[in-house]
Amino acid sequence: MNKLIWILSVVITIAVAILYWMPKPDFALGFDIHIIPFINAILNGSVAIMLVVGLYFIKQKNQSAHKVSMLTAFALSSLFLVGYVVYHALAKETKFGGVGLIRPIYFFLLITHILLAAGTLPFILISLNNAWTAKFDKHRKIAKITWPLWFYVAVTGVVLYFMIAPYYK
Repeated sequence: MNKLIWILSVVITIAVAILYWMPKPDFALGFDIHIIPFINAILNGSVAIMLVVGLYFIKQKNQSAHKVSMLTAFALSSLFLVGYVVYHALAKETKFGGVGLIRPIYFFLLITHILLAAGTLPFILISLNNAWTAKFDKHRKIAKITWPLWFYVAVTGVVLYFMIAPYYK
């Protein structure tokens, strides 16, 4: 199963990259496409909240509430990924217009966010698989690595949205 998870992670990452860099279609959608990043920011913020809630529940030894919280975080992350792919497959690139110290901060956050988003995916899937198959010792071990990375990606997603939103056309 771990081999399948790694293959799936690579395939998803490559598909997202291809869709991101593909030429954008030139037609009117009938709505402002920039609503999608706003929705994605809400999804990312909700993921961060669910991760904190899930951590709280497992610290309280409430496994059923932890399971619901973490599956909700996974579902919200999956919805985010769909929105991200749709947006970047259709929208023209938005250039960050900040100047001064904010510019390197933005690009640091952006680069770490992108790399960790891609790099965390297999760990999320392995963690989920370990929990699903009741391999709780393995689940706990990988979750200690996965949780802070996933949380960082979710929070920086929201921060990056607020940093780039003023430059949408």
